[in-house]
Amino acid sequence: MASPLSPGIYVPVPTFFVSKKVANYVPFDPPLDIDTQVAHSLYLARAGIKGLVILGSTSTGEAIDLTNKERFDVLHGVRQALEREGFKDYPIIAGTATQNVEETVEQLTGAREAGAQYGLCLVPGHFAGASTQRGIIRWFTAVADRSPIPIMIYHYPGVSKNVKVAPSTFVALAKHPNIVGCKLSHGDISYHAQIASNPSIDYSSFATFTGLGQQLLPAVVIGAAGAIDGCAGFFPKTVVRLYELSVKNQPTDEEVSKRRLLQFKVSAMEEMIVKFGTVGIKEAISRLRSMGDLDETGLLAYGGIPGGDAEWASWKEYVDAMEEEEQSL
Repeated sequence: MASPLSPGIYVPVPTFFVSKKVANYVPFDPPLDIDTQVAHSLYLARAGIKGLVILGSTSTGEAIDLTNKERFDVLHGVRQALEREGFKDYPIIAGTATQNVEETVEQLTGAREAGAQYGLCLVPGHFAGASTQRGIIRWFTAVADRSPIPIMIYHYPGVSKNVKVAPSTFVALAKHPNIVGCKLSHGDISYHAQIASNPSIDYSSFATFTGLGQQLLPAVVIGAAGAIDGCAGFFPKTVVRLYELSVKNQPTDEEVSKRRLLQFKVSAMEEMIVKFGTVGIKEAISRLRSMGDLDETGLLAYGGIPGGDAEWASWKEYVDAMEEEEQSL
């Protein structure tokens, strides 16, 4: 039986591409910026982030834009840098960007060779309304049976054509020795409770993570192991601090007040990610942490946030409140 991820905060890191200003820029196939990828990963590891989701299946990782060789280069580049800087065996979770079993296993095999210890597999949505719970169980079982690394279920109905995975399906899949957890990227907190606090699931071998930092405090209270959160990509210490306060079983009155205030600040900041997705994440990382360029992004998410400086200024109240917290930690 494979071990699940340790509880805590993980980050679905964006994939960095070179700026359009560089000489080797190709509009339809922008080169990777491995140096920035490495710098951002080390910044997060040093800030207390438990591990990284690289090449996220849907948004931040932009994995659908990459060849298998490019996937290997990103994963291997980050793994080598982490080992070199003393982060031995630091968790890397590789997203998969395909919906058939054979190619998914091929990407998981390549991920292991590049240094990833886990895979994060999106619930397939290509049959949408025709999908059944039995079919979802069969698909993940086929992948898990063949995968050389443990996998997690990525439930994100918004990008899987609204395919829903029932709590009973998670109960069934959690029994597989090579399925070690899930990421739930939807707002149904009742589903979170039915998956994270289910007496039919053995949580020594299966961990439930919310994919939404705006739900971190309530999700942890009902049994989640933590969050895989985009906002933590540029405010890592603040989100980690919220997690630390959230897991306290007997917090002081002061800690109760503090974690509620932190949850408010994180939730308000997360609205930018809800509005702009990976473009908003990259914009924040560039402006706040000087990593990546504002005009750098993959082909389909090109051009930075709509509105540029004026739109960024409209978030100043929430950015400043979060930055104050971040600098105090």
